[in-house]
Order: sequence, then C-alpha cells, then structure tokens
Amino acid sequence: MIDAGKLVKEIQEMRDDGHLSDALLRFGIRAIASATDKASWVGAYLLNSEANELWLHNYIGSGTEHAKIPVGTGICGTAVAEKANQNVPDVTKVENYLACSPDVRSELVVLIRAGDDIFGQIDLDSEDEAAFTDEDEAAVQAVADKLAEQLAAERR
Repeated sequence: MIDAGKLVKEIQEMRDDGHLSDALLRFGIRAIASATDKASWVGAYLLNSEANELWLHNYIGSGTEHAKIPVGTGICGTAVAEKANQNVPDVTKVENYLACSPDVRSELVVLIRAGDDIFGQIDLDSEDEAAFTDEDEAAVQAVADKLAEQLAAERR
C-alpha cells in the first residue's frame, strides 16, 4: 500500500527545494510503482488540450505503443472525457479498452486536477482482476492532488 502522507510530504519538500513538475511527476511515478506490488505498470499522462489528447510523460513497466491517447478513447481517455477517476476491475469488459499488454486485467486511472482544470492522470495497470481498492484510489488521489498544485502554479 502506498503511504500517501509520506509521499505527499516528500513531493512538497521537493517543491520547496525548487523542483518543477517534471521532476515531481517522475519521482511520484517511481515512488508509487515501488510502493505497490499490485501494479505491473505505473505511468503519468499529461493532457494536451489543443490536441485533445493525453501524452505519455513517464512510466515504470513494459513499453507501450500508447504514447498518445485521444480524449474519450480507452479507460484513460474516458477518465478525462467524464472528468472522473476510473477504477476498472475487469478491463476485458470495457468495449473501447486500449490494451497495453494482453496480461492486464484491471486498471486504475486517477486524474491530476485542480478544480475543473485537468492536467493529466496517473495510470496503474494490474495483471490481477479487481486489484485496486477505494483506499488505493484515495492514496493515488492524494499524490495526484499534490502534483496538480505544482502544475497549476507553473501554468499561472
């Protein structure tokens, strides 16, 4: 389980030391990936509003062909289109699922947002069905909220 309080504190310390969102995103993804054995893949996508696409920022796990995902496509694109996190216990039941690996069975997508502004998302894939709990989502959300603070500050 991710110790969200500790990770949020570490990200804040990095912010206080002057690190920008790129470094914070990379640190956050590495920390989440190393803190949970549930996820076989952890990554961050940032929203390119002009292109209406999610662009892969960084990840831990096997390579993916999905470096750009149109809003509304797949679980990641659906999260942005619906402006809501997605915790999908069985990806095989999702009609427009974009498979990064044939072994993935469940996926958790948590938006990085400040109010109505969506900056991107944190995406976790698992080879186990129903791998992610409400507690996992809340922990990742706490990290995403801290990352959103920096992204919002840089875009002002």
